[in-house]
Amino acid sequence: MRVSSAAVAARSGLEAGELRTLKQRIEELEAHVRFGEQRRRAMLHIMMDLTETNRRLSDQRRAMIHIMGDLRDTTEEIRRREQELRDKQEQLVQTAKLATIGELTTGVAHELNDPLNNIGLYIGNVLDLMVLETWDSERIERDLGRAKQQVAKATEIINHLRTFGRAAPRQREPVEINGVIESSVSLFSEQFRLREVELVLELAAENPSVLGNPIQLEQVLLNLLNNARDAVAGSDEKRIRVSSRVGQGWVRVMVQDSGPGVPKELEERIFDPFFTTKEVGQGTGLGLSIVYGIVNDHEGQIYLDRTTQGARFVMELPLESKAV
Repeated sequence: MRVSSAAVAARSGLEAGELRTLKQRIEELEAHVRFGEQRRRAMLHIMMDLTETNRRLSDQRRAMIHIMGDLRDTTEEIRRREQELRDKQEQLVQTAKLATIGELTTGVAHELNDPLNNIGLYIGNVLDLMVLETWDSERIERDLGRAKQQVAKATEIINHLRTFGRAAPRQREPVEINGVIESSVSLFSEQFRLREVELVLELAAENPSVLGNPIQLEQVLLNLLNNARDAVAGSDEKRIRVSSRVGQGWVRVMVQDSGPGVPKELEERIFDPFFTTKEVGQGTGLGLSIVYGIVNDHEGQIYLDRTTQGARFVMELPLESKAV
């Protein structure tokens, strides 16, 4: 049976179309495979990058752990050093305090000598009456009462030194600044008398209070009075003026002497540790630096105020209500 040429042609055209379709499908499959391979390679690169990133993060995490450990050790070391520094500062303050007591010894010895002599005199009077068998009860009572008063005076002086010599507690309390001034001046009164130094007190009528440590504040005043005493030693006019003034939220305490004053070129150094204008062996150079530290701890300030004569140190402290 013959197949017509038209049928053959139609069949050939159909086969050609199928071949093209098949070829197109094959090309699509190949493209899909290539795209899949590209995606696989891309994913592989991404996985490799993630692996490397995780490795770096792990290394960084380990490094951070080491750093945190070092920081913890460093922080503990800093705290330990800070505590050592505080302890050394307290020891330094205590040493300076004992040195101040040593400088006060001569004056205190004279101050104690008067009540002790009086006690001896009154007791001697009583003994004389007893030996003479002259029993004057009124006189005996009077002399024994006076002796008791002198004992109380001597005890007060000794207790004052004992309290000042103890390490100051760290807690703060309301402190009447005029009381601190009067207490400090009382320890120098005999020294001023022996050296013919005129003391002028001008205290604020308000009797202001600050929040602080009374022993430390007294140490500030004693150091300033000690320096003032030495400053006027060679002056014809020996005068020390101590005053207190109340301002808006603060109290100002001033200690002024009639000495030669502080040379202008040395003013910026007077609060430096171990700096002193006194002769060799006459001062440690620690007094004013410790004073500066104490006042700073009380949230106050201290400075040298220039005057036409002598030196005037000014201490400013916040009043109790403002300090709280």
